[in-house]
Amino acid sequence: MNRDVLCNQIGHVFTQSQLLQRALTHRSYSAEHNERLEFLGDSILNCVVAKYLYGIYPDLPEGDLSRLRSNLVNQQTLFILAQQLRLGELLLLGEGERKSAGFRRPSILADTMEALFGAVFIDAGFAAAEQVVLRLYVPFIAQADAQTLGKDFKTLLQEYLQGKRLALPKYIVIATQGEAHAQLFKVECQIEQLKLFTCGEGSSRRTAEQVAAEAAYRKIESQS
Repeated sequence: MNRDVLCNQIGHVFTQSQLLQRALTHRSYSAEHNERLEFLGDSILNCVVAKYLYGIYPDLPEGDLSRLRSNLVNQQTLFILAQQLRLGELLLLGEGERKSAGFRRPSILADTMEALFGAVFIDAGFAAAEQVVLRLYVPFIAQADAQTLGKDFKTLLQEYLQGKRLALPKYIVIATQGEAHAQLFKVECQIEQLKLFTCGEGSSRRTAEQVAAEAAYRKIESQS
């Protein structure tokens, strides 16, 4: 995949190509890396999502809005978006990070997504950044259910199974990769009574379990 495909996917063509270059550059690759853009993009993402939620949920109190926003702008969602965009294929990483599969590490991919939002803002202003964020996030927001506010997917999956009087899922670590300080965990969520088995990856066992639980929960939803 090339950068033109990425620009088409996010709906923004950069007038300053060096901004996109920097957004895709990890600190292990060059001193001109993406961390400052990541800092900026994090603030823009929170602002855009907060503004959108404020508009579409006029009756939700502040606490519920905050929990819903937190569930949407976390590392897991950013990682999923990065995977959908195949962002890992475009990352500029130092040799060590490449060898340890940094292009698949959730934390690196999530940070790069935020840097991308920051780069769009510098390139074309807030309205353009808002358009890109909403283009990617509205599908996630549309799936949000007011009854699930503040609940992670392991909790939602557990509540569903308990409601059906089914055994709780088992989470099994099936693989680990990378050095001790930068490991990638692969976890399988097993729901034997439903013959349902899903996998998730993350920079911690907990994150990987959440990704696997979300995959299981989504699959159950789609079959209902």
